[in-house]
Amino acid sequence: MAQRTALVTGGTGGIGTAIVRYLAGHGHRVATNFRDAAKAETWRQQMAREGIEVCMVQGDVSDPEACAAMVRAIESQCGPVDILVNNAGITRDTTFHKMSYQQWTEVVNTNLNACFNVTRPVIEGMRARKWGRIVQISSINGQKGQYGQANYAAAKAGMHGFTISLAQENAKFGITVNTVSPGYVATDMVMAVPEDVRAKIEAQIPIGRLGKPEEIAHAVAFLTGEETGWMTGANLAINGGQYMGW
Repeated sequence: MAQRTALVTGGTGGIGTAIVRYLAGHGHRVATNFRDAAKAETWRQQMAREGIEVCMVQGDVSDPEACAAMVRAIESQCGPVDILVNNAGITRDTTFHKMSYQQWTEVVNTNLNACFNVTRPVIEGMRARKWGRIVQISSINGQKGQYGQANYAAAKAGMHGFTISLAQENAKFGITVNTVSPGYVATDMVMAVPEDVRAKIEAQIPIGRLGKPEEIAHAVAFLTGEETGWMTGANLAINGGQYMGW
């Protein structure tokens, strides 16, 4: 397997960390962005203790100029980005009739507009080199909706529209573009939810448990492999059977 440079946005989070580990384990050079320098340094040291060296560059994915600078810095240190995982995301939950414009735009900017902001600086290089793998990390709630998440569900659903359009435009250049839509995964954020609430969530999952970050990362590693060149414009729903669709 060829060693390539992979950029995972939001790589210091629960699912992001698992993706970083998997891609590094497949022999790739891995880069991620950060906003909180102190938190990022603690995370980098943990990765280093595991034998994983990560190229870390400060960058706000909601800011297009910051993303362009971030990609330039990563490519100067690690080489051209051939694998991109748009994983960064936030929530600002509230019912729509109480939602502020700021709560709407913060979520759309970080979850959806970031796909443009980060992908745009790398797509021309991928087209020139005739190879690329792009994966969006969406959500089960982008498929089925969720009470109190009109902003998040809209942004996550929009990611797949972005995927299928980009897939059509770039297929002949050896670039695949796919989406992964996780269900409820046992990240620190989800595990911080009260136990009785988690129990109600788990009761809705046919497999009977929360997902593991590593299960999402395994799917991403599959979609970014050399052997997955004939799979593009697809959505992998990984949710324990909680939402089933064609």
